[in-house]
Amino acid sequence: MIRDRAFYRTFFATMIVLVLQNVITLSVNLADNIMLGAYSEVSLSGVAAVNQIQFIYQQVMMAAAEGIVILGTQYFGKKEIDPIRRVASSAMHFGLGIMAVLFVLTTAIPHVLLSAFTTDEAVIAEGMAYLRIIRFTYPFFAVTQILLGTLRSVGTVRIALGLSAWSLVVNSAINYVLIYGHFGAPRLGVAGAAIGTLTARITELLILLVYIDRKETVLRLSFRNYLQRDPVLRKDYFRVTLPGLLVSSLWGLNQATQNAILGHMTARAIAANSVASTLFMMVKSMAIGTAAAASIFIGRTIGEGDREKLRQLFRTLQVLFVVIGLVSGITLFLLRIPVLSLYQLEPETKEMADRFLLILSVVVVTMSYQMPTNNGIIRGGGSPEFVMKMDLISIWGIVIPVSFIMAFVVKASPGVVVCCLNADQVFKCIPAFIKSNYGHWAKKLTR
Repeated sequence: MIRDRAFYRTFFATMIVLVLQNVITLSVNLADNIMLGAYSEVSLSGVAAVNQIQFIYQQVMMAAAEGIVILGTQYFGKKEIDPIRRVASSAMHFGLGIMAVLFVLTTAIPHVLLSAFTTDEAVIAEGMAYLRIIRFTYPFFAVTQILLGTLRSVGTVRIALGLSAWSLVVNSAINYVLIYGHFGAPRLGVAGAAIGTLTARITELLILLVYIDRKETVLRLSFRNYLQRDPVLRKDYFRVTLPGLLVSSLWGLNQATQNAILGHMTARAIAANSVASTLFMMVKSMAIGTAAAASIFIGRTIGEGDREKLRQLFRTLQVLFVVIGLVSGITLFLLRIPVLSLYQLEPETKEMADRFLLILSVVVVTMSYQMPTNNGIIRGGGSPEFVMKMDLISIWGIVIPVSFIMAFVVKASPGVVVCCLNADQVFKCIPAFIKSNYGHWAKKLTR
C-alpha cells in the first residue's frame, strides 16, 4: 500500500472533481425526469426512449475522449506535449464523424429508432417531438467531450466540474419555464425540456472555448492544431481507442437493450426503469469518477517508467475500489425512498422502481470494484483489448441471451429480469482481479 499522504490528497481531489462532474451531468437528466414525470408519464417514457440513443452516443464520445487520456497521460508522464495535441486532432476528426452519422440517422429514421425501445405509439410520438430538437445538441457535445478529454490528459479537470454545474442551472431553469409554461411562456412539454438541454450544451462549449483561449497554459491549444494530421499518431490513437470504443458502445447498447426488453414486457416497466436507472447512474458516478482518476494516475506512472511505483499504485487502488463500492451501495439503499417521493408516479410504477433500486444497491458494490479495475487500471494501463473481449463474452454471450429468455420465454417478473441484466457486474470481478494482479496489462504506448 502507498503510505504517502500527498498521493491520497491528490487522488481523492481528482476523483471527487470527476465524480461531482458526473453527478451534476446526470442531475440534468434527473431534473428532466422529475419535471416531465410531474407533467406526464407518457412524456417521461418518450424522453426515456430517446435517452437510450443519447446514452449510446455519450458512451461513444466518452470512449473517443478516453483514447486521448490513455495516450496523453503517458506522453505527459514523459513531459512531451506536442504529441498530445496531434492525438487530440485525430480524436476530434473521429468524434465529429460519429456525430454526423448519428445526426443523419435521427433525422432520417426517428420512428424506426424509437420503435426499438417501445411499441406504444403515444410514447413514440412524444419521443420524436423531443428528438427533433435534441439532435442539434450532438455537435456541441462531441466537441466539448473531446476538448475535456484532452485537458484531462494533462490533469486539468476542474473546468469540467464548472461546466457541468452551469449546464444543470441553465437546463433546470429553462425546463421549469418551458415545460409547464411559467411566467407567461408557452407550455411546450418535451420540446421545452429539449430546448433547455440544447441551450445548456451551446453555452457550455462557448465557456470552454473562452477558458482554453485565455486560461489554459499547459497545452496552449488553438484551431490550427485541429488542422494537423499525423498518420503515425492517428494509428496509435485508433489502436488504443477502438477496443475501448467497442466496449463503451456495447455498454451503451447493453443499457438500451435492457430498456428495450423491459419496455416490451410492460408499459409501466420502462417508466420505473427510467427512474431507477437515473438514480443508479448518479451513485454509479463514484465508480466512473474513480475509474477516470485511476486511468490518469496509471497512465502517468507508466509514462514515468517506475515499475515499483506502478505495482504499489494498482494494489492500493484496488483496496480503495472496494471501500468506495460499499459506500456506494449503502448510499443508493438510503437514497431510494426520498428520491422516489419526488416523482408523481402511479403507486405500482413507484413500487416497481423501488424493487429495481434494492437490486441495484447490491449490484453497485461489485460494479465499483470491477469497473475501475477494468477501465482504470487494465484499460488505462494500455490493455483495452482484454476489457473488450471480457465484455463481448459476458454481455452478449451470457447476460443478454439469458435475460431475453427470462423475459419472453419464461415470462419472469421485471425484478428477476433486472437481476439477470446486471449479473455481469458481479461475475466480472473474478477476471478483473486475476488480470490486474497476475496478468501482464501495463504497456508503454508512447513513441
